[in-house]
Amino acid sequence: MPEAPPDDGGTVVLGERELAIGFRLIGMKDVIEVTPETAGREFQKVMNDGRFSLVVASQSVRKTLTDAQRSAAESSLAPLVVFVPPPTGEYEVESVETLAKRVLGVTLSMPK
Repeated sequence: MPEAPPDDGGTVVLGERELAIGFRLIGMKDVIEVTPETAGREFQKVMNDGRFSLVVASQSVRKTLTDAQRSAAESSLAPLVVFVPPPTGEYEVESVETLAKRVLGVTLSMPK
């Protein structure tokens, strides 16, 4: 059986059951399965934990966050928060320009 990739301890995944199972199957250890009722509370715990440099969360988690939590997620660099599409359903896509502004603090000017 192939050996699971090493877990750096710096990444945590928050998401619904299907997303959590997928990340566990690839060897991630810090995976938190959430429901709409628990997502905001678990997200806040992860943000306050201090052990994680990257938070990968389902966009369904983003929808349950308060305005303050969403603002903190979008402006945070430590940990960096990345929202990924849920395994099923609709999803939003963050543009490259918005991502660069949020993560790098630079504005990209696109040629017309």
